[in-house]
Amino acid sequence: MSILLGGLGAGFLSGVFGVGGGILIVPALVFFAKIDQRRAHGTSLAAVLPISLASLITYWSHEHVDWSVALWLAIGAVGGALLGTKLLRIVRHDVLGYGFATVLLVSAIRLYWTTSSDGRTDLTVVTAVALIVIGVVTGTLAGLLGVGGGVIMIPAMVLLLGETNVMAKGTSLAVIIPTSVTGTIRNRKTANVDIKAAVVVGLSGVVSAVVGGLLAAKMSESLSNALFASLLLAVAAQTVYRERRVRSSNAPTQ
Repeated sequence: MSILLGGLGAGFLSGVFGVGGGILIVPALVFFAKIDQRRAHGTSLAAVLPISLASLITYWSHEHVDWSVALWLAIGAVGGALLGTKLLRIVRHDVLGYGFATVLLVSAIRLYWTTSSDGRTDLTVVTAVALIVIGVVTGTLAGLLGVGGGVIMIPAMVLLLGETNVMAKGTSLAVIIPTSVTGTIRNRKTANVDIKAAVVVGLSGVVSAVVGGLLAAKMSESLSNALFASLLLAVAAQTVYRERRVRSSNAPTQ
C-alpha cells in the first residue's frame, strides 16, 4: 500500500511540476519496501517512465512542450544517464548528494524572485551547447539518484532561456523519457533495478500524473514559480537528511 501511495504522489508531482517523481519514489522504496539504496535509485528511474509519459501527453495536448530545446537537452541527458548508471556502483553519494542539494537551494532562491516570462529567446550555438551540458548533468543525476532530472532542467530553462514555467515543465518531461529508458537498460545489465516494483509504482502514478498536468496548465506563472521553488527546497532538505542518515548508519560503533 505504501508503494502504491508513493506512486500516486510521484505521479501528481510529475504532472504539476514536470519532474519524474523520483524524489518520492526512492524514499518509499527504501523505507517501506526495504529495497537497497542503489537498487532503489535504479528502480525509481524505471518507474518514472510511464509517469512522465502520462504527464507529457497532458502538457503536449496544451502545446506546452518546446521540442527544439528538448532535443538539445536529450542529446546530453542520454549520454549523462549512461555515465550516471556507471558511476552508481562506485561514486561517493555524500559528495554528490550535498552538491546536488546546494544547486537546488541556489535555484530555489533565484526562482522566488523570477518574474513572469513571455517565452524563451532564440536558440544560438552557445545556448545549444549550454543545453547539452545541462542535459549531461541532469542525465548523470538521473542515473545516480534515480530522479528524472527536472529539478535541474526546469530552473535552467526558466533562468537561462526565459522559458515560461509551464513550457519548461513539459519540455523537461520530454527529456526525462529517453533518459529513463537509457538508464534502465543500463541498470538491468548491472542488476540495479527491480522491474516488478517499478511497474507497480509507475502504473499507480499514471492517473494522478494526468490530473496534475491539467492543474499545472491552469496555474499562474508566479504561483508556479513559487511552488516549484518550494519543491526544490523540500528536495534539498530531503537529500541532506538522507545523506546524514546513510552516514549515521555506516558510522562505526564504539
